Amino acid sequence: MDMAVTDKKPAASAWAPFSHSSFAVLWVATVVSNIGTWMHDVGAGWLMTELSSSPLVVSAVQAATTLPVFLFALLAGAVADIVDRRKLLIAVNVLLAAAAATLATLVSLDLVTPLVLILFTFALGTGAAFVAPAWQAIVPSLVPRSELPAAIALNSMGINVSRAIGPAVAGVLIVGVGLWSPFALNAVSFIGIIAALLWWKPPVTAEKTLPPEDVGAAIVAGLRYAVHSSPLRATLVRALAFFLFASAFWSMLPLIARVVLSGGPTLYGLLLTSVGVGAIAGALLLPRLRTRFGLNRIVALGSVGVATSLMLLALVPVAGVALVAAVIAGLSWISVLSSLNHAAQMSLPDWVRARGLSIFLTVFFGAMSLGSLVWGQIANSYGIPVAMLLAALGAIVMIPVTWRSQINDTEGNGLAPSMHWPAPILSGGNAEPDKPVMIQVMYAVGATDRDRFLALMRELSDARRRSGGYDWSVMQDAADPRRFVETWREASWTQHLRHHDRVSLQDQDIQARIRRLQIDDAQPSVTHLVTPSH
Repeated sequence: MDMAVTDKKPAASAWAPFSHSSFAVLWVATVVSNIGTWMHDVGAGWLMTELSSSPLVVSAVQAATTLPVFLFALLAGAVADIVDRRKLLIAVNVLLAAAAATLATLVSLDLVTPLVLILFTFALGTGAAFVAPAWQAIVPSLVPRSELPAAIALNSMGINVSRAIGPAVAGVLIVGVGLWSPFALNAVSFIGIIAALLWWKPPVTAEKTLPPEDVGAAIVAGLRYAVHSSPLRATLVRALAFFLFASAFWSMLPLIARVVLSGGPTLYGLLLTSVGVGAIAGALLLPRLRTRFGLNRIVALGSVGVATSLMLLALVPVAGVALVAAVIAGLSWISVLSSLNHAAQMSLPDWVRARGLSIFLTVFFGAMSLGSLVWGQIANSYGIPVAMLLAALGAIVMIPVTWRSQINDTEGNGLAPSMHWPAPILSGGNAEPDKPVMIQVMYAVGATDRDRFLALMRELSDARRRSGGYDWSVMQDAADPRRFVETWREASWTQHLRHHDRVSLQDQDIQARIRRLQIDDAQPSVTHLVTPSH
């Protein structure tokens, strides 16, 4: 499918999504909530340095934040694709507010141990795991599709606006009020996002005629889509390579402030604020960078930037240099994260959006969790500078290693439903609708078109599998070499009906090219085979 025309359309203004009240209100509420989250992160990181001086234990706070997303994101994505996303977000945010308030109370009473802090951080991370896929999946319903890239960039900028504000405020509060205060304000910050979600009225969607998917089957469908989507696979490979090594910056930052630079919570807050300033600058520069370099080169340049920041922190332990390194890290981090998130969004149709994003988040946070533990252990054994230098080297090496995994740098990639398949007919009384079905499509192709036909069929096999097919094959008739039979199975008749709803414009284009190879422009013959009733 030719995408050149789509790519030449002028990009929407970077601020266009703010013209939609739903996006603007939820964006502001999210920024306020994220300020509270960053205040918690600063408080938790600093509190753990008071409770334990072990680099491994301190880095465990970062791991406890990210590990739940790795463990639960797939489940959360499936749930978000099945249930009402607004109600899910409200319920989870209420629970997060309660957990944050409880932790603030325990800190104020001096009842927190390293284990208690890690457990509460894990609980808050679990809530975040269920919020993230649903939250990202509702973004396309808040703005027109043409403004989706701008909305993604603004959301990334919002995260980093909060990153610039939250840590600085937390550092001042810890010194001036007490270590319990950032935890308390984090609990209060959830009120705004809950109120905004209660106010928001999602657009009315067409009533679904098919029953909801089973959660287990929905997870399998999401994983199947990821396996057979080359743009999403490439995004996941690049994400794993980047976040595994970039995690060293986040896991080591509290120790850099306290141990390497011999600073206090104010310096730690300033370092995080510098990261936020760099990230805001990166978000503002990103549209221009994307036009000039493309997403793939932005990810590579961002990797170089993070590696440079790690080397500066390791080799020049001076507060002023560390603040500059933090700005570089923030700019590089937001450039890579926004580019990878954009690529993931552009690789997903609406029916599997939350699940696909949850897989992206699983790789993101899994790499962050693993990296945090690895770099913490290396720092524990060989020193903080050695851990950061090794992480910097790894980030550089991964650029050529993963370069062949080119991420999706286009928009409007034909993933909208085509609805071009005719409705299949299932005669009542002679079949088991919940048992597996087999679909066979018969083609007639001349000898001169055979190789081209088989190449297109390989493309079509991925399309069939992405939408629920398995055991796919194409066979040639021994008696008539012009006759080919494509066969695949699906879990049930209901699943096959879902397949009809999921066939995309991209799939339609592949099928049209195959149809043009048919002898005398004949239509392929389709047969549905069902499990007979007993």
